[in-house]
Amino acid sequence: MRKTPTLSRRSLLRALGGGAALGALAGCGVPAAYVSPRDRAGADLSARDKRLTWSNWPLYIDTDDKDRTKRPTLDAFGKRTGISVDYIEEINDNDEFFGKISPSLMNHQQTGRDLIVISDWMCARFVRLGWVQRMNRAEQPNVAKYLDPLLSSPSFDPGRRSTVPWQSGITGIAYNRRKVGREIRHVSDLWAGDLKGRVTLLSGLDEAFALLMQGNGVDITRWTADDFHRICDQVERYVHSGQIRRFTGNDYTKDLVSGDVLACQAYSGDVIQLQADNPDIRFVVPEEGAELWSDSLMIPDLAHHKANAEKLVDHYYQPEVAAELASWVNYVCPVPAAQDILASSGDKETAALAGNPLIFPDATMRKRLAIARDITSTERTAFAKRWNAIAGL
Repeated sequence: MRKTPTLSRRSLLRALGGGAALGALAGCGVPAAYVSPRDRAGADLSARDKRLTWSNWPLYIDTDDKDRTKRPTLDAFGKRTGISVDYIEEINDNDEFFGKISPSLMNHQQTGRDLIVISDWMCARFVRLGWVQRMNRAEQPNVAKYLDPLLSSPSFDPGRRSTVPWQSGITGIAYNRRKVGREIRHVSDLWAGDLKGRVTLLSGLDEAFALLMQGNGVDITRWTADDFHRICDQVERYVHSGQIRRFTGNDYTKDLVSGDVLACQAYSGDVIQLQADNPDIRFVVPEEGAELWSDSLMIPDLAHHKANAEKLVDHYYQPEVAAELASWVNYVCPVPAAQDILASSGDKETAALAGNPLIFPDATMRKRLAIARDITSTERTAFAKRWNAIAGL
């Protein structure tokens, strides 16, 4: 395996603040239609129709060095199973994709997709609405055996029966060690006087709030509305005082590289890319903790190739396959057993990835990571309104 640096997948995101699609539906008087368990399954053609359609984000899978149209791990699945995969890189934003397929799902119609990958905060909506099917774990022995325990039971999907992590990441703090002149260890370090006007926060509600709560010592697996509003009060003060330069999408990377910003909320996968060119850029999981998030695989209602999709999901939980994927995408690997595979690689650059805690968090870092409980549908409208007003969205 050989790692080829690629543009981070998250660099394509547009931070919309969350809730736009559901808000639009509600505003038009159209309720988000719940689908009961008995109505989610469609006729599964997998046994006689060896194919499936998979929608994913751009730049989120390994490609061949010589031919970027080839995807080695996906091609290996086809050769082993005889199942052909129509792989579509069509997801550029969670809300946008929700708006694209929600009319079919709420009207109990087939989406034309057998497998999709979206962020867990959006997965939570799909699960609550009954728009995805539970997977048959008996057909997924690798998922059952190798899924990272840290990711195995988020509040919105206990036991991960309807979702399986594709890749994960950490929302923490990135900073320029040389220019700051000291280590950053706490969320509160962002509010130091010498960083005034040189700090950015993520603009998206779902991307930003958990880390800030952790800075207050909040258990983000069970945060409350009071915790949220307390954070908003604090951020408002730092906006008015000029401490926060601005709120960003993924463009915080440009500010950090240019030196306009010295410290910021950041994604672990982005920082791995930045460090390749500037070793002074550091990523820290604060001592109070950081948020562990995932983009997860789901099988939508009425999918015609459910069994084939389940096999594909399980294929990526083989440690050897997970290791090959991790060496390309550089996000937190949801299969810890892949670490030993990478460590044994004859390629020094690939083997070094096994020791990168932003791909395989070490024991100390793992103790500080938590999955935030999701924002419920009843909370979202009011929370988004307040956060977006602060962030200028």
